[in-house]
Amino acid sequence: MIRARNVKNGRTRNKIQHVLLDAVIVDAAKDAPLQRQLYEELKQLILTGTLRPGTVMPSTRHFSADHGIGRNTVIAAYEQLASEGFLDTSERSRSTVANLALAKPKTIGQPIHQAPSGKLSKRGELMCSQPRQRSIPGEFAFHPGTPEIRQFPFDQWRRLMANRVASVREDIFGYHSISGYPALKESITTYLRSSRNVDCDPSRVVITTGAQAALDLLSRLLLDPGDHVLMEEPGYMGAQSSFLAAGAELHPLHVSSSGWDLDNIPDLPIKALYLTPSCQLPMGVTMRMEQRLRLLETARQRDIWVIEDDFDSEYRFVGQPIPAMQGSDPNGKTIYVGTFAKTLFPALRLGFVVLPPGMTDGMRSAINITGQYPPLVLQATLADFMDRGFFARHLRRMRRLYAKRRERFIEIARETAGQWLELQPSDAGIQTLWHLESEWRDIALAEAAADRQLNIGPLSRHFRHAPGKNGLILGYAAVEEPAVIAGFSKLCSLLQSPPGRT
Repeated sequence: MIRARNVKNGRTRNKIQHVLLDAVIVDAAKDAPLQRQLYEELKQLILTGTLRPGTVMPSTRHFSADHGIGRNTVIAAYEQLASEGFLDTSERSRSTVANLALAKPKTIGQPIHQAPSGKLSKRGELMCSQPRQRSIPGEFAFHPGTPEIRQFPFDQWRRLMANRVASVREDIFGYHSISGYPALKESITTYLRSSRNVDCDPSRVVITTGAQAALDLLSRLLLDPGDHVLMEEPGYMGAQSSFLAAGAELHPLHVSSSGWDLDNIPDLPIKALYLTPSCQLPMGVTMRMEQRLRLLETARQRDIWVIEDDFDSEYRFVGQPIPAMQGSDPNGKTIYVGTFAKTLFPALRLGFVVLPPGMTDGMRSAINITGQYPPLVLQATLADFMDRGFFARHLRRMRRLYAKRRERFIEIARETAGQWLELQPSDAGIQTLWHLESEWRDIALAEAAADRQLNIGPLSRHFRHAPGKNGLILGYAAVEEPAVIAGFSKLCSLLQSPPGRT
């Protein structure tokens, strides 16, 4: 084990990092002396940057004991490295890796750039071809779907987690509760019943590593290659990728500002239907009750599974919250998917699915096979966070904050970019949709904006069957007013320049 200290501009910070040196192997059966083998192994680790400048080497006594070689052998290797300038022994009796930043690094072996000899499976190739969701730290303006994390109550969260870790309870540190920590399933049930009118009980709640993991698991459980899936268009690319990876054939359920087109559902043996009825992604519209009931009746008649992704349901800024569609389904064909990525923070990687009766055992087996279950200690901490009222308090605060930010965001957008952008009306969600009237195509504009550290979402990427409409999806929740103004200044400078002249 070694201790590494960060070195920047010749100065050492007090950050200690522990690293194992198990990669160092010496063999008495080889012709080269052990001292030489050890010297060459350590030298290579230094030259390739594996042992960084400032790394504190283990004592010769500990190194000798860990690797089963004589201490004099270790001392001789250290001394040789020090004499050549690879180790610095000036700081007391400890040997540290010298700062070789000014020297030209020696190349030890060339990186392999050739393609692997074996081919990927068709499913693997398809998965690799799908678009990836990503964000870059410090470049979140105007990344869609990003919540405000600077006002999250991390002090309370840290104390709750510390208490859970200190308890050393076997039920949160073992191979237990594959479908979710019981206390968290109880907390989620209470929340969904009271806030979203979801018909559920703890036995039907399964905890996942986010909504995307839930969609992946459902795709594996419900779909065979060639099965027909009806999903919204424009729609969520993550769901589209999951269904395609399962081998499904996708068919569009067209969505516009006036709602869902239910008059042109294809006459096919549809196996599953994917919806975001509370806040359609990316249009932001909400499905009316008559359309919900009509879809549920169609699903009953044609034996279709309905996957309701309750996207951004917590953030509605006009009128009362709309209940989940699942609570209106008397037939048990609706599967409800939710996440804490928007209400808490994305890196939490905690989501959940509410299953119809009889599906829980199958989902538990699927989770056990795929390993897509989050740490129990994290689940236990979230259960405490919800039970002690921190979750409800934080959600209320964020609703007030987002309502103010949304209003000001739209004002600034119209004032600065109104000649190019037209707002798609919406009453919910932590992002806004703007129709783009410009020579720019939205994908090219997004790529040019990324070069200026501005993260925007192109609308056309959410279309699969029809030509994509030109538009921008702009998140506002994580952006304070000065950053909004600066962001639109960058965006407008691009819009004022013809494409190709940025």
